Amino acid sequence: MKKYLVILFLTFGGAAFAQETYWQQQVSYNIDVALNDKDKSLTGFETIVYKNNSPASLDFIWFHIWPNAYKQESTALFQQLKNDTSRVKKMDKVTYGSIEGLDFKVNGKTAVVEPHSNPQYIDVIKVKLPDVLKPGDSVRISTNFKVKLPSYFSRSGFADGEFMACQWYPKPAVFDKNGWHEFPYLDMGEFYSEYASFKVNITVPSQYIVGATGVLQNADELNAYKSIGAKNAANRSGDPVKYQPLNKKPTKKLTYEISNVPDFAWFADKSFVIQYDTIRLASGKVVDAFNYYHDKKPTLWNNSIDCTKDAVKKYSSWVGEYQYPVVQVVEGPENNSSGGMEYPTITLITSPDAKKESLDAVIAHEVGHNWFMSMLGSNERLHTWQDEGLNTYFQFRYEAEKYRTNSVFGDAIPAEVKALPEKEFLSRLYNAMSNIPMKSAIDLPADKFISSDDYSMTSYIKTALWLFLLENEVGRDKMDKAFQFYFSQWSGKHPQPEDMKAAFETSLGTNLDGYFQLLNKEGQFK
Repeated sequence: MKKYLVILFLTFGGAAFAQETYWQQQVSYNIDVALNDKDKSLTGFETIVYKNNSPASLDFIWFHIWPNAYKQESTALFQQLKNDTSRVKKMDKVTYGSIEGLDFKVNGKTAVVEPHSNPQYIDVIKVKLPDVLKPGDSVRISTNFKVKLPSYFSRSGFADGEFMACQWYPKPAVFDKNGWHEFPYLDMGEFYSEYASFKVNITVPSQYIVGATGVLQNADELNAYKSIGAKNAANRSGDPVKYQPLNKKPTKKLTYEISNVPDFAWFADKSFVIQYDTIRLASGKVVDAFNYYHDKKPTLWNNSIDCTKDAVKKYSSWVGEYQYPVVQVVEGPENNSSGGMEYPTITLITSPDAKKESLDAVIAHEVGHNWFMSMLGSNERLHTWQDEGLNTYFQFRYEAEKYRTNSVFGDAIPAEVKALPEKEFLSRLYNAMSNIPMKSAIDLPADKFISSDDYSMTSYIKTALWLFLLENEVGRDKMDKAFQFYFSQWSGKHPQPEDMKAAFETSLGTNLDGYFQLLNKEGQFK
């Protein structure tokens, strides 16, 4: 009996200990920003309150000033794009972007700012604190800034009258138990950001429709979006109802608020069609859903709000209830890439809409990142699989359940396979995926993959296959319970791979050392 008690302590005690010793920094933003659509720029001022919850005293804070990644071809971003044949096309006819006018003050005192020692990292700076920030203390940091937006490439910029304000404001790098994570912006490899509360005032010309992270606080504007959007959701075959400015002033100020999210992005276009509906979750919680898309004919986007709703319902039932009050999907500009890019409560979709199931799959994947990026804030740069791979595993289930399709194989799936029950259909697909050459190990930092193809195949597909191996071993019900326990323990936090392992071991009641060692295995799983 004593032997089994020891096993139970080792299995269940690890997760509890990790929770008791865990800490993370606390950040709040108050930002005012104005769009100049003529010169494609943003002018802003931000105040940040940064609380040091770590056991260490800090005499500086690393800041990301990521608009500078777009400034010149010597940056880490441009060097990565140049060295990847499948991504270099993104640089065709680009215009550069940058950030300037920074004037950091710490508790009202002008701060000393130092560049990063790596000359490619001009989008990372060190803000020196005039006084040591002790554990438990807070500091107020403010600065002006002006952003010149690039032409749209690598997630941010402007194109075809649409503005995508992403990676646009100065933000502290993450400081966690492993120290500072002051990495530069890259195209292949995403983010790791401190959880924060945001109050953002966005001033735009009055004709623009805006979608942004968080909840719109202007009651008149929000009611207009809902009224117009509900009409467009109800009548999808005729001409859509268009937004008209609520007054004759040249500009309007829109305020957005949200708490406990790792980032803030916003999108603006004069010609967006708005769709609006609500999502009732199993608990009774009601979530507002908005889709913003271009008025093209024909388009599958007039039914896209259904995809957004389905994704939120499915992921809520599989992983854990959606925690935010709103979810939004934005159609991006036509460009030389396809897919999407996710931010908390809002995502940009740039995929062609040639097929309903293809558009639905991309929307589901990008909405799914609200779980595996935002609510579970893993380090995507070091452990891409903890975001993209976990999300892809559920995306594949979503596609199989609704359509008997799969984004990897597309039209190549034989009719007799599509006729199979959903679980058997997935089993056949994963068996086929196991034969795809995937050389790299899953748990490889994003910037270490030899190409974007290698990065995508390994981080997305190989990880989904890795998860399916466990599902086959323990069964889907237990697999879902393991994910739900992981989510309940780590939502709103920064889980590391060892935290996921401990949560799964606790839920499943078994040791997963050998299974998690597969994350470091090169080549196929055989």
